Amino acid sequence: MVVEIVAGILASSLALLSDAGHMLTDAAALAISLAAARLATRPAHGAMTYGLGRAEILSAQANGLTLLVLASLIVYGAIVHLVSPSSVRGGVVLGVALAGIPINLLAARILAGGRGNPEDSGHGPARSLNVEGSYRHILTDLYGFIATAIAGGVILATGFDRADAIASLLIAGLMLRAAYDLLMASGRVFMEASPAGTDPAEIGNALAAYPGVVEVHDLHVWEVTSGFAALSAHVVVRADDDCHELRRSLENLLDERFHIRHTTLQVDHEMAPLQIEVAPWSETH
Repeated sequence: MVVEIVAGILASSLALLSDAGHMLTDAAALAISLAAARLATRPAHGAMTYGLGRAEILSAQANGLTLLVLASLIVYGAIVHLVSPSSVRGGVVLGVALAGIPINLLAARILAGGRGNPEDSGHGPARSLNVEGSYRHILTDLYGFIATAIAGGVILATGFDRADAIASLLIAGLMLRAAYDLLMASGRVFMEASPAGTDPAEIGNALAAYPGVVEVHDLHVWEVTSGFAALSAHVVVRADDDCHELRRSLENLLDERFHIRHTTLQVDHEMAPLQIEVAPWSETH
């Protein structure tokens, strides 16, 4: 980051300065992510009956917000430089950008191994929105270095100084996309929406279609934190069926088919038809 700041000032490069600012937020994002990951490992205690797992979701939202704010500042600076371009030293820009690419490739590779599957919380390693947020920061940095290197090459070859500002706009666009994805994903968790890729209607139909089940209602599916889906429902079963055995069977169904292991099922028997004995009619009292 320090190298980029010095080189950006010497070369009058907004692209390098923009990426240096992004690297500053990267450092803060990684520190927040690490602290959140440590907090998330603490067991449930006292009022925190689910533990502190959502600290990771707070971290992901903070990462998304920092990307959003920084991208807005970069867009403003890029527009100013497009209107009034300054003389940019393309050789310095190209050299620093090429040096940064392998460093970010290594960091992205390390974080990619710890983020799980960001599109599916039910299969394979549990996704982590916290690590996903850090990964998005590093990946955006990588793309930013590539764009900056291309801009430096264009400036060297053609003298087109506005290529630096255009590269900054591309970096900002990548940051805005990453910010949007992180804010939407973390917002779903805070709003207690069903996990991405999980259809509550499909789950309800599967439960209702199970032999012995009469009715399913008050079905709720939500995500406590990354990879931790929870479900609760009221299930009515036939009057003569074993409700405890059915509950165990439904829990196995939810685990094997939908990969939901934290379930609370209230199981009741249906009410038997009410039978009323009617005395024969008699006019005598």
